[in-house]
Amino acid sequence: MGDSVITKNPFSILGGLVLLLLQGIGRTSIFFIKGFFSIFFPPLQFAKVLEQVYFIGAKSIFVIALTGAFTGMVLGLQGYYTLVKFGSEGMLGAAVALSLIREMGPVLAAIMVIGRAGSAMAAEIGIMRISEQIDALETMDIDPVRFLFSPRLTAAIISFPILTALFDVIGILGGYLTGSLLLGINSGIYFARVESSVVMDDVSGGFIKSIIFAMVVVTICSSQGYYTHTRTDGFGAKGVSLSTTSAVVISCVLVLVTDYVLTSFLI
Repeated sequence: MGDSVITKNPFSILGGLVLLLLQGIGRTSIFFIKGFFSIFFPPLQFAKVLEQVYFIGAKSIFVIALTGAFTGMVLGLQGYYTLVKFGSEGMLGAAVALSLIREMGPVLAAIMVIGRAGSAMAAEIGIMRISEQIDALETMDIDPVRFLFSPRLTAAIISFPILTALFDVIGILGGYLTGSLLLGINSGIYFARVESSVVMDDVSGGFIKSIIFAMVVVTICSSQGYYTHTRTDGFGAKGVSLSTTSAVVISCVLVLVTDYVLTSFLI
């Protein structure tokens, strides 16, 4: 009876949840540090990095371009009807460009990659874990973190800034499509405002965010798959499914939280 009361004590439950959270943070941090420093020591895995650049970067181009185009078009449409109330519709180019380059480009590009590549990453590594392929790597004296995680991390650091730049450029063109071609703003004024308002600090800030997002996304997605076997809420195929879901949700939330923190320092 006494043990049951203690077990149901809300403070005990809260303490257990806090310990689980700290354990997860510590485990993921060690996973990242080990994989990150493995990048700089031979043998360098060029073939695997190129394979992951193709998977994370090249195969995401279509969804990034499509999302960027419609994001820019929506910004152009909404921005026009907001600015016209103040007689400032000529500033539409600056509003669209700065919104994309500073905030929406890095964030939405990261979220699109999470949905397309991050979920697949978590599922692939999770299946390797439950099918004992990772145990086989350890048996052959191959570091599984270095073999599975480091090439993905390197590829993401390369791919995310390029995808973000593509998102920004296509988004600005999408804003031009709605603002100039559909709503009648002079195209020269639109691009002149883009050129005069965007400075190098804006561009570099967006690239810094994209690199940090790359680290966050790949670390969370890879670690969720890697530690699938430690889940207490499911095992086997169900465990992989839950790990993939957790990877997507946690990555998206952390991208938004990280964006706020980085913006506080970069603004």
